[in-house]
Amino acid sequence: MIEKNIRNFCIIAHIDHGKSTLADRFLELTKTVAKRDMKDQLLDQMDIERERGITIKLQPVRMNYHFNNQDYELNLIDTPGHVDFTYEVSRSLAAVEGAILLVDATQGVQAQTLANLYLALEQDLTIIPVINKIDLPASQVEKCRGELKNLLGCADEEIILASGKSGQGVEEILQAVVRLVPPPVLKPEAPLRALIFDSVFDEYKGVIAFVRVVDGQIKAGDQVAMFSSRKESEVLEVGMFKPKLSPVASLQSGEIGYVVTGLKEVRECKVGDTIIAALGVAQNQVIPLPGYKEVKPMVFAGIFCRDGSDFPKLRDSIEKLKSNDASLTFEPENSQALGFGFRCGFLGLLHLEIFQERLLREYGLDLVVTTPSVAYKIYLKNRPEPEIIYNPLHWPDPGVINSIEEPVMKLDLVTPKDYLGGVMQLAQEKRGVYLNTEYLAEDLVLVHYQIPLTAILVDFYDKLKSVSSGYASLNYEFFGYQKAEVIKLDILVAEDKVEALSSIVYEDEAFRVGRKICETLKETLPKQQFLVKIQAAIGGKIVASEHLSALRKDVTAKLYGGDWTRRAKLLEKQKKGKKKMMQQGRVEIPPESFLAVLKR
Repeated sequence: MIEKNIRNFCIIAHIDHGKSTLADRFLELTKTVAKRDMKDQLLDQMDIERERGITIKLQPVRMNYHFNNQDYELNLIDTPGHVDFTYEVSRSLAAVEGAILLVDATQGVQAQTLANLYLALEQDLTIIPVINKIDLPASQVEKCRGELKNLLGCADEEIILASGKSGQGVEEILQAVVRLVPPPVLKPEAPLRALIFDSVFDEYKGVIAFVRVVDGQIKAGDQVAMFSSRKESEVLEVGMFKPKLSPVASLQSGEIGYVVTGLKEVRECKVGDTIIAALGVAQNQVIPLPGYKEVKPMVFAGIFCRDGSDFPKLRDSIEKLKSNDASLTFEPENSQALGFGFRCGFLGLLHLEIFQERLLREYGLDLVVTTPSVAYKIYLKNRPEPEIIYNPLHWPDPGVINSIEEPVMKLDLVTPKDYLGGVMQLAQEKRGVYLNTEYLAEDLVLVHYQIPLTAILVDFYDKLKSVSSGYASLNYEFFGYQKAEVIKLDILVAEDKVEALSSIVYEDEAFRVGRKICETLKETLPKQQFLVKIQAAIGGKIVASEHLSALRKDVTAKLYGGDWTRRAKLLEKQKKGKKKMMQQGRVEIPPESFLAVLKR
């Protein structure tokens, strides 16, 4: 294959700006997928992606395109837009030479548009600006064009106007990709080097690596090795994405495709590793490709099975999900209340929600998920090195703590000028520290803050949309650690400590949070045969309390007359029985209550 005929590119945008719809039009135009097989969001493989209308996993596809009497091989990677899946975007960008920057004509430049653009510029990619959804009545094409010109410093004619729904301008985008995106530098004779940008586990084929072949070529029967793990294996099959897996004879330098590695353990095929010829391991001559920086999880939660016997199934399921979710971390955890489970690390709450949903749908697991927490640095009085603690169960005794530091994020908020006051007020209420303001256009503002991760963990996004009538958007990245005044809040139900509901809160908010959790549990817990006390405690001090009244049977219903003392005697007997029950009674907390507290 001659050099100029391959083009590798991806689509980047804010969430819900039309990436997957545009990809559908590309597939139709290039006749990659037969008309009868075509459906909306074709590249979104999971049911959950279709239902929510969001892309969770990057998805590659190869298209053949005829232009100017030449045939071109176009390798597209469709990427997610949500901030929780930025890692998927950064991995896609490392495998391509160009990016289509998509902006919704009704919404303009948003926070994630900026974040993904900066990621693409870091990789030195060619950017093709496109304004999408121009056929909608609410579209503001000139306003968006002005924002893109400010952002990229490009001319009017460089910005392509398109509609992923109607197909307008789609041909023009593909022609721009062929004209503007540089072809990959080919080294077919060099020793094999292929970058693994994703991997999946198949029950029958084992681990399938998604690769960009940089040097050399790879075919079935080749003896290869993973550079970092030094694990050797024989390639069982290579192929391309059409978008289903389609075997080919070989993958050449510059191409994107898949390799059935023959490995059975996901751990042996790391995302970001380099596949090299097995001979290269022995001679140690090959320099690995620059991989990806290890992504750090920001949100931690305990995952437990409702039925303890499902634990081995849970372990296998998490390992399989880990194979195609490089940002997930997990380690075993044991809880007195919930049994054996795992403490998992996620990039955000949506990531946790999707993970939980996939375990339920794909593996049929009924789970209990503990309240999410972040990783705190705790300096103890007798130790110079800090301890990283992300599980409230391991929180040390307050008497031995010297100081505590919490993770802080750099927060970028993009909002129309009219809503700037409300947005800034929200950020300040959430302990944000104002840095500076930039104007992206006449009425579009970018505000920078430093803010604790715990402040944006639960309901910040919802409140931001509320104060800005849905127009504002956000992006955040890890900034560092700073000192924090936090304490552990325990929840007691029927005087039993519920470990799964323990959380770390700010000292000045402990009373309010404790009261809120108690009220939530009172509303969601089913009534018992006895009075249930619901309490929030800091150490031995109760800071909030609620009572759930007992279910009562009318023991006096059978009386039809006689002295009042007969009635009093029966009620007294019932009262003693309830008191006895209260001393022995345990309360089973349903998953709805855990979720209600989680979403407080």
